[in-house]
Amino acid sequence: MSHSSSSSRRSRLASASNVMYTNAVYWPNHRIYQGDTPGTLNYGCINRVYYAFANVTADGGVFLSDEWADATAPCDGVQGALGSLMHLKQRYPHLQVILSIGGTSSTETFPIVASNAILRDNFARAARGLVEASGLDGIDIVWEYPSSPQQGADFLALLAAIRIHLPEDRYLLTAALPAVRVVLQNIDLRRSAEYLDAVNLIAYDFFGSWTPKSGHHAQLYAMNKEEASGASGVQYLMASGVPSKKILLGIPLFGRSFLHVNGPGHKFRGAGGDDGSFEYSELPRRGTKEQVDKRTVAAQCVGGDGGFVTYDNPETVKIKAAFCKQKALGGLFYWSAPSDAKDSKRSLITAGFRALHSS
Repeated sequence: MSHSSSSSRRSRLASASNVMYTNAVYWPNHRIYQGDTPGTLNYGCINRVYYAFANVTADGGVFLSDEWADATAPCDGVQGALGSLMHLKQRYPHLQVILSIGGTSSTETFPIVASNAILRDNFARAARGLVEASGLDGIDIVWEYPSSPQQGADFLALLAAIRIHLPEDRYLLTAALPAVRVVLQNIDLRRSAEYLDAVNLIAYDFFGSWTPKSGHHAQLYAMNKEEASGASGVQYLMASGVPSKKILLGIPLFGRSFLHVNGPGHKFRGAGGDDGSFEYSELPRRGTKEQVDKRTVAAQCVGGDGGFVTYDNPETVKIKAAFCKQKALGGLFYWSAPSDAKDSKRSLITAGFRALHSS
């Protein structure tokens, strides 16, 4: 890459990040099979897209996980969903496109790769090759999750290796981490933040079909000290030395369902929807009334086929955006873009963007 293009890219990265808060979305490649395309999103409200997921192999290789969806399928008049995003970058100069590597398929492989210096170097070189070939702005590490102090140390070593091949004056490096102490305490967060441009704080999935009781799955504030919350996750990161401007607060574009209960804190029997969740665009459920719990900052609907469903709505997202501004965070991200409401009045991505940029 010539020097001029790298410096112009960096000034573009800088202009996109300095002028405003980041309002980022994840775009999972499998959504192309449901007829969704990146071209349908409103890039007036989005300045970063995490394209999910590329796979990591046990020898440190990095590969597009679905060559057809990513690079071949007809999509927005070009080839592949990743091709569409690269095309959209030309139309929207402020747009950053980052390759998200990992996800649930990487739970086995990231620990192997990160524990070995040669494999870390392989990974960093492979990531750079993919980024340069596609014209991407950087990579996002989604290792679910470093589950011991040793894996935490390996995570840090992996970030250091990546930065050798993806220098910070030219590429963005981010990582997604859950807002729960049991994972975060394994990682030297202060030193990790020196390599990272952003920590995408997964401030949802606190409750679900796997927990003993129902609860607000994306609550900003917890009912008690034992429960995780978005605010406690942010507080933990900041207390551990992560600069506030490097934290993006995660917003789920889906709700979690608990059957046979009418609110948080109860033993439930089963879960509705698709594997216990409903897309935000399908909420509130038919025949139910949407309510907002102002104390925890969570929306809910009760009844119908979902039982108690907990999620975010425009009102809770506005409060979360105000929290971001109060704490001087970097902004918000959403998982995942295709599940947002099509109506701009109901869109969480739009609500978050407007609230972040209102005076």
